[in-house]
Amino acid sequence: MGGTRGTMSLRERKKLATWRAIRSAALQLFEEQGYEATTVEQIADAADVSRATFFNYFAGKEAVVADQDPEERREWQALMDDRPAGEPLWDSLAAIMTGFCESLRETLPLHRRLKAKSPAFAQSAQSFAAQFFTDLRRWVAARAAASDELTPALQLNLALAATNTAYETWREDESFDGFLRRLERCLSQAGPGTPTG
Repeated sequence: MGGTRGTMSLRERKKLATWRAIRSAALQLFEEQGYEATTVEQIADAADVSRATFFNYFAGKEAVVADQDPEERREWQALMDDRPAGEPLWDSLAAIMTGFCESLRETLPLHRRLKAKSPAFAQSAQSFAAQFFTDLRRWVAARAAASDELTPALQLNLALAATNTAYETWREDESFDGFLRRLERCLSQAGPGTPTG
């Protein structure tokens, strides 16, 4: 993220800081008093912005959950772009999935706790990371040989399934580092049996 600071104008940096302040205030309130009980007005007050300013950044409190940090997309695109051209696709996918999950160290545990407490939050959170998955599918398609669509699609779906399995089996008493170890194990078990083409 530090590398993009120099390329952002002061106005863009201020907008990003406001976006993050609103999201941070919202997530804290969701955890303290529950998703359903938290209002847009409370979020705006906690972030020290007006209700109108809140809506300049988010369509509603659901968007606070679903929308990705604007800088995160640059980070995960760099994860994809930085993979060596000759690297086996599975190795690239495993590194990208691990790097993406690692980038969520601060937010993923909170999301998980809130999902367990609130069906409404869980519903809103379903679109979380949708843009990442769209970008990853495009990256795989661009990287795949034109003659073989099956293998790259299979490997991508296995990587996504391994990541979902790690998340779904992540125990409440397990740390985030424990989750990452679980993810590495799932990726390792899913990968060796897949074609490498």
